[in-house]
Amino acid sequence: MDVAGRTIVDAQVHLWKAESPDWPWVPGRKPQLPEPFLIEKLVALMDEAGVDRCVIVPPSWPGDRNDYGLEAARQYPNRFAVMGRIPLQDANSAKLLANWKQQPGMLGVRVTFMREQSELLTSGAADWLWPAAEKAGLPVMFLAPGNIPKFAPIAERHPGLPLIIDHMSLMLEIAKEGKIREAIDEVVKLARFPNVSVKLSSAPTYSFEPYPWRDMAEHIKRCFDAYGPQRCYWGTDLTNAFAKSTYRQRVTHFTEELPFLSESDKDWVMGKAILARLGWK
Repeated sequence: MDVAGRTIVDAQVHLWKAESPDWPWVPGRKPQLPEPFLIEKLVALMDEAGVDRCVIVPPSWPGDRNDYGLEAARQYPNRFAVMGRIPLQDANSAKLLANWKQQPGMLGVRVTFMREQSELLTSGAADWLWPAAEKAGLPVMFLAPGNIPKFAPIAERHPGLPLIIDHMSLMLEIAKEGKIREAIDEVVKLARFPNVSVKLSSAPTYSFEPYPWRDMAEHIKRCFDAYGPQRCYWGTDLTNAFAKSTYRQRVTHFTEELPFLSESDKDWVMGKAILARLGWK
């Protein structure tokens, strides 16, 4: 809890152990850091930065497994919860969702549609997920740069399904090509659906300036103006662009450097909103 008395909740952090025979990685996938990012390291960084809770998003390189994130939630149930990975290409995965929340610490699902994974959206292979998640009462976080328009019919057909756009739907290639504004255009269009919300996360990753990353302020403001404080979430994706800032700077970027956010707005964006959207008590 920071000096303003607000609860600070990071909407996305990855955790992972070292690769081992019982924890193999997907061939060809590389982690965001050369060394493991362990539970104990994250807890120490959170304490130093004044972050109360984190939503653990299991990374892609160990494959579709959630065990280490759930271990964090078991060890620190008041500090960690998980948005779990699920094998999208397997329609039988739908059977898992009815009992998904029976895993202690599990709050919902996180899926990615990047590069070759985009085909899962166009082929219909992922169509099973939306009604199954809606029926199970599970929020879905998704990263789908370049594919945001495909989510308008999904949001419309499944009004009871909380859909959370990750990282303002950005990726490094979009930033390098100077196409952030166009990507935000598509994100803003989805704000008309009340079940859609957005993580204002990983801003330093896409910035070409040092702290406080002023070239990102306009894009953050556009998302905030479209979605409002109760549908926007601060998050770090901390291990991405890890060397560009301290954890504390990621906090003060929002609490001190974005003048368009009122103190009430910060209460929501920095924690209240994501807790409410995920039903994390």
